[in-house]
Amino acid sequence: MKIAVVDIEGKDTGKKVDLDDAIFGIEPNDNAIYLDVRQYMAAGRQGTHSTKERGQVKGSTKKIKRQKGTGTARFGDIKNPIFRGGGRTFGPRPRSYDFKLNKKVKQLARKSALSYKAKEKKIIIVEDFKFDDPKTRELSRIGANLNVTDKKSLIVFPEQNKNVYLSSRNLKGVDVVTNNELNTYIITNASVLILLESTVDVLHSTFKN
Repeated sequence: MKIAVVDIEGKDTGKKVDLDDAIFGIEPNDNAIYLDVRQYMAAGRQGTHSTKERGQVKGSTKKIKRQKGTGTARFGDIKNPIFRGGGRTFGPRPRSYDFKLNKKVKQLARKSALSYKAKEKKIIIVEDFKFDDPKTRELSRIGANLNVTDKKSLIVFPEQNKNVYLSSRNLKGVDVVTNNELNTYIITNASVLILLESTVDVLHSTFKN
């Protein structure tokens, strides 16, 4: 699959990039995407919820009343869960929601997400660029030139570019990541995927390894 390369002005440079069909042209696997996104979101949960159970609340351990002869149910101490201020029965405890997902499934999910974007023609290849200083206005202008101002866009660099990242922080709907930070969730969450020309080669080598 060949895609034309544009510059930061949004003009065709006359160059084309060949996207590997083994990465951008596979039959998408929806189940793999679901599992990878679910694992990503589960790993992001804090899981710090906690309540005090019977053995953790303060209160006397003295038996409230005698066991038999009262005509009512038997009770232990005041920390009984049926009393106001008593312990919680089977309350939530701190835990991790993360779960293991095979590496091949995660790779298939990313390939499927990229294939969806390519199939829907939502991938833009841009000539390599960088900023000497953080320039939010300049990055906003580039977005306008590429007609992605009103879309949720994801810009992927081959390596860390601090100035471009800082420029994007105040722009709504614009995320800047490196190739290593690319995952199924952020790919599917973006409306448009903007790849730098050098990023494509890095992606090809990453998935082949």
